Amino acid sequence: MFGSGGDNKNLIIAIVVSLAILLGFQFLYEMPRIREAQQRQQAIDATKPKVEPGAPGLAPAPAQPGVVAPTVTPAEERAQRVATTARVKLASPKLAGSIALQGARFDDLTLSGYREEVKPGSPNITLLSPAGTRTAYYAEFGWSAAGEAVKLPDATTEWRASRTDLTASTPVTLTWDNGDGLTFERVIAIDANYLFTITQRVINRSAKAVTLYPWGLVTRTGTPPTLGFFILHEGPLGVFDGTLAEYDYDELRDKGRLTKKSTGGWIGFTDKYWLAALVPDQKEAFTATLNHQVQAGLDKYQVDFVGEGRALAPGATIESTSRLFAGAKEVDVLDAYAEGFAIVSFDKAIDFGWFYFLTKPLFKLIAYFNHLLGNFGLAILLLTVIVKLIFFPLANKSYKAMSIMKKLQPEMLKLRERYGEDRQRLNQEMMALYKREKANPLAGCLPIAVQIPVFFALYKVMFVTIEMRHAPFYGWIHDLSAQDPTSLFNLFGLIPWDPPLFLQIGIWPLLMGASMWLQQKLNPTPPDPIQAKVFMLLPIFFTFLLANFPAGLVIYWTWNNVLSIAQQWVIMKREGVANPAA
Repeated sequence: MFGSGGDNKNLIIAIVVSLAILLGFQFLYEMPRIREAQQRQQAIDATKPKVEPGAPGLAPAPAQPGVVAPTVTPAEERAQRVATTARVKLASPKLAGSIALQGARFDDLTLSGYREEVKPGSPNITLLSPAGTRTAYYAEFGWSAAGEAVKLPDATTEWRASRTDLTASTPVTLTWDNGDGLTFERVIAIDANYLFTITQRVINRSAKAVTLYPWGLVTRTGTPPTLGFFILHEGPLGVFDGTLAEYDYDELRDKGRLTKKSTGGWIGFTDKYWLAALVPDQKEAFTATLNHQVQAGLDKYQVDFVGEGRALAPGATIESTSRLFAGAKEVDVLDAYAEGFAIVSFDKAIDFGWFYFLTKPLFKLIAYFNHLLGNFGLAILLLTVIVKLIFFPLANKSYKAMSIMKKLQPEMLKLRERYGEDRQRLNQEMMALYKREKANPLAGCLPIAVQIPVFFALYKVMFVTIEMRHAPFYGWIHDLSAQDPTSLFNLFGLIPWDPPLFLQIGIWPLLMGASMWLQQKLNPTPPDPIQAKVFMLLPIFFTFLLANFPAGLVIYWTWNNVLSIAQQWVIMKREGVANPAA
């Protein structure tokens, strides 16, 4: 793995320094910065005044100076708002909440299968909240009439419901008569997962023809706290004419308004694990807009679409069907919707990244192993074995080369002593030695090189997929997507002290560091003293660095090291190489 020339030494040092800068910056600087930003945002949200967002498509509501923030908590404020309006109760296998009859708004939604924290009794995730609350987040549908004087339902319309509850087996029909001969119907259905189907009809009993345009919107008050990682998108996004478009909240604040035209596609807001998205009729053209406004000192973000016009003659009926996804970004669920309703790239709401072709298949394989074994941690261990088997011939070749290099170390040291001052002659003699003994000094790098793409793909999977969220392993690991909760510096919980982030070195990171140190002992010692010192420090460096990684990733790395040690140990014994680790 190691040559004698200065170029090789510089290459090794450059790789190590680059990894240190890239990973160290992200996890030693970005993590604390993001946590501080989240705390600041929560403090700001707690003091924000109430605001009633304006109706879709209208000018911004005037500022409300002097409005004092309520003293109730956001949860209490939300509960009060829900309790004081007439509603249709929603109960499905994965969703709970209600739909407001005023405006027919989807504004009260919680996820039955997901909680805010791992601990039992933690509140369920709240996704949508009513207008007028500090974290208003809701969806709405309707009709518009371009320039025509038509009385249309709006945010203040009181709809009449055909029943008091909406379930996966019982749709609800909402009805409203405008008093001028137009009757509006809205049939709302929910499936067993997270998809609402909204079928809008208008019956014309007047003597006047009109042209109406179907629309839908999702609006969000306040800028939600985001992780801010460059590998994860959080904010407005959509697919237009088959192309995914993603925008950060600050980008939309700068632009103010964006317009997209498309046939088929979707638009919405994504969080790390949750999504609220509008899905227009996939066979029709629509115009989508992404908007930002400031109302009463609050940021308001909105995504919406307007479909093609429909001529409504006297005595006729028009109809439009669109959908609303509001729930968890479960891979299989999104895939099923993409296939079943021909929603283009709907699975890309999950940020699998540039290496989509590797990341998503890797997740599918882990999910399959989890189905077989009943534990994502065991699935990761089995995946590691599969990866090792795939690269077994390459690793075998590399470890054999490393064993040869280890045999040649005495000869290399003699050459260094003899020609230490003559770098050019030393390189020539080293190359001659390698050629004579058929040794490849770079072959030992291959085992590390081939696992790096898998490592980063697995990191991406653990970071973005909700299936990994709160997935337990054994013992103290209750969430594979979070870091090991133990710490050496409080004696693994025996001392009542919470160490700072950079000192939270758990049991699994320590095991990883020990396995990396043992594996290093099996490798040839670099003849260059600087290289030797750098590599001697790597296990310590990576122990501290990976302590902040998801526990599942550290478990993968540790198990991978153990398998590599076993494989290398057998090869060294077979090649007759002295084993210092023994």
